[in-house]
Amino acid sequence: MTSHTPVRVRFAPSPTGPLHIGGVRTALFNWFFARHHGGAMILRIEDTDQKRYVENAVQLILDGLRWLGIDWDEGPDVGGEYGPYVQSQRITLYQQWAAWLVEHDLAYRCYCTPERLAALREEQRARKEDPGYDRHCRYLSPDERARLEMEGAPFVIRFKMPVEGTTTVHDLLRGDITFDNRQLQDLVLLKSDGYPTYHLANVVDDHFMRISHILRAEEWISSAPVHRNLYDAFGWEMPQIAHLPVILNPSGKGKLSKRSAGFTESGRKIPVLLYEFQEAGYVPEAIVNFLTNVGWSFGDDREVFSVQETIERFDLRRVNPAASVFPIEKLDWLNGVYIREMDPQRLAQLLLPVFERAGYRVDFDRLVRVVPLVQPRIKTLNDAIPVAGFFFAEEFEPAPPDALIQPKMDAAQTLDALRQARDTLAALPDFSAATQEPALRSLAQQLGLKPGQLFGVLRMATTAQQVAPPLFETMEILGRDESLRRIDLAIASLETLAQPQD
Repeated sequence: MTSHTPVRVRFAPSPTGPLHIGGVRTALFNWFFARHHGGAMILRIEDTDQKRYVENAVQLILDGLRWLGIDWDEGPDVGGEYGPYVQSQRITLYQQWAAWLVEHDLAYRCYCTPERLAALREEQRARKEDPGYDRHCRYLSPDERARLEMEGAPFVIRFKMPVEGTTTVHDLLRGDITFDNRQLQDLVLLKSDGYPTYHLANVVDDHFMRISHILRAEEWISSAPVHRNLYDAFGWEMPQIAHLPVILNPSGKGKLSKRSAGFTESGRKIPVLLYEFQEAGYVPEAIVNFLTNVGWSFGDDREVFSVQETIERFDLRRVNPAASVFPIEKLDWLNGVYIREMDPQRLAQLLLPVFERAGYRVDFDRLVRVVPLVQPRIKTLNDAIPVAGFFFAEEFEPAPPDALIQPKMDAAQTLDALRQARDTLAALPDFSAATQEPALRSLAQQLGLKPGQLFGVLRMATTAQQVAPPLFETMEILGRDESLRRIDLAIASLETLAQPQD
């Protein structure tokens, strides 16, 4: 492929379920590469495996990519010059080129029944041989082939792989990779139902969609010689290709997958699917930054950088082909960084569905006021629920009277402090935090208490939480009437506890 070829890359997920985080990383690297080179990003839906098709999976994929900020120039929802961009709508094209291969003696019809193939596998296992097709139908005589065609026997189309020599594929990350052709199979290109396999559809689509570079996961290396030979058979130029490193479990043992994600040493379950990260309270900016760091280096020892900075610097030479461990704790840290730096209005928009999923009816204007109080204190969006849920609870559950009593205080002393604090707050000319604080500090001094003691009593009275946002700002948002109502509840509960016992 010449240097003058416009950069065109594709992300081609299968709608067999929600986006896997490894697939997200592949999409990101393709997107960064396209944007860096001023090229085009193509989204293609590879849905030819109808048995594994999941209803609504396409929409989940589109929504997930958009949530991350990834856009595309051509795709099933935006159209484009080389569509359609859903493989099930391109079946005729695949059948046409599979037939072309057969006509040019580069592929053949295989009539082997499932029963024969199963028996063959059993024989190979018994002989401790690697399982694989024995090319039985490749060498059928013309008479045998004619008879089977006359009988209307069902068939698949298999590719005639070279049986001698080697096939070399140049990988942009790994250099030349050479395969012994004797180890390669005559793989199925077109199934008996007329649908293509991945190998045929992938090559045909990449050619006709003018794909210049293929950035795909490392597990597809084994299919590279098949694709190399298919391109040669068609007489087409193969796109440049790079196989991205696999993402490992945090333990470093095995690929990160839904079945083998496992747990951290602390017993925490590792999310694997994109929606699991969303539900866990991660923000898109942090996920993008984090995944960019898994297998790629920004340089300058920087770990926090914007999407635009990544696009400007994205170079495949900075991709490490070695497998990369998935450090979930680093994502926690990054998420906290992005939350703290986020515009409060945007953070409120992200927090709104989190509170609603937790069962709260949220007034957005109040949430906007709450955000600056929780923003420095949370690492994930979900962390805001235990910190600030009390702002939106329909029914306030007061703290038990014992919890109101601070260190080196007793029930009677706590009750007196609450009563006087209530009177002080009720008499304030306004209920701003700036007005509350000096008045309550003065009261603490009058009562012979440390400010922390009085403030601790009021925090438990108004929030029923030992850990809560700053007290004065909290009461300002709750408002004078609600703050006094909650203090009254605390006073009532303490009045029983503080009464002398007979």
